[in-house]
Amino acid sequence: MRQITYRQALREAIDEEIARDPMVVLMGEEVAQYNGAYKVSEGLWDKWGDKRIIDTPISEAGFIGMGVGASMLGLRPVMELMFWSFYTVAWDQIINNAGMVRYMSGGLINCPIVIRGPANGGTNVGATHSHTPENIMASFPGMKCVVPATAYDAKGLMKAAIRDNDPVMFMENTLLYGEKWDVPDNSELPDGELFIPLGVADVKREGTDVTLVCHGRAVHTCLKAAEILEEEHGISAEVVDLRSIRPLDEETVYESVRKTHRVVCVDENKPFLSVGAQLTAMIQLHCFDDLDAPVQRVNAIDTPAFYSPPIEKVQLPYPDVVVAKVLEIC
Repeated sequence: MRQITYRQALREAIDEEIARDPMVVLMGEEVAQYNGAYKVSEGLWDKWGDKRIIDTPISEAGFIGMGVGASMLGLRPVMELMFWSFYTVAWDQIINNAGMVRYMSGGLINCPIVIRGPANGGTNVGATHSHTPENIMASFPGMKCVVPATAYDAKGLMKAAIRDNDPVMFMENTLLYGEKWDVPDNSELPDGELFIPLGVADVKREGTDVTLVCHGRAVHTCLKAAEILEEEHGISAEVVDLRSIRPLDEETVYESVRKTHRVVCVDENKPFLSVGAQLTAMIQLHCFDDLDAPVQRVNAIDTPAFYSPPIEKVQLPYPDVVVAKVLEIC
């Protein structure tokens, strides 16, 4: 077992898939000679050259459209957005073309494309660079949406996303890129690779008193909150990491709620129509008789992302807010 960063895990996954499948290519702004805006693609251009690692013009509408067309013709492009906030520039290409072509063609045309990049606030880059659009992307049938919280999950889920025949929206977090986690070397794994199927949640911490359902960086917020709850209040919190928003592993969530009888949904979306809002409706519907308290939610404060560092820090969910919400129902 070795410790590698989140960005290294992503790089390994892309590198291994390029080696495995000649149809896999990486495209985006500055992904080649410059090694990527966040250095996820560092060294890949030197190894694979211009035909597999392709710099694009600064036009999301242009290069996402190019990737969508290439995927329809048999390639498996991995497209890097410098910020997921720029998805709005390529809305038609992502939603109407990538998301709908398989249905509109009666299943004759697949679109095996991965669109990836940072989708988070908390880095003081302003409202136009701080969106968390996993709730928006997951709302369209035909598209998949993945939000890994650790290097281990990032590698395994990226490999699954690249091999999937549907468009996968892969949302990363710049605040996690440099963090390290244990990730086994391929030689340590029985199948020779780390592969995590889409749509399988992971219980990051076992508990008995309350379930914290989360994804992305909110997983670490919840793990810290769970420590505080245990040490200061004697409350045992279970932390369920969704990992994949669409497809969604509903049963793992329901099993946890049926065990703890209380639940708080935590995510960095704004509260209106967030992932947590969807989960709340589903849990109330399927686990109503198992609940000993109303489902609670913790979200980002409902304004555009603040630019000021100290204010943005408290705009996003943080452990004390999660703890306070849990104490309301325990």
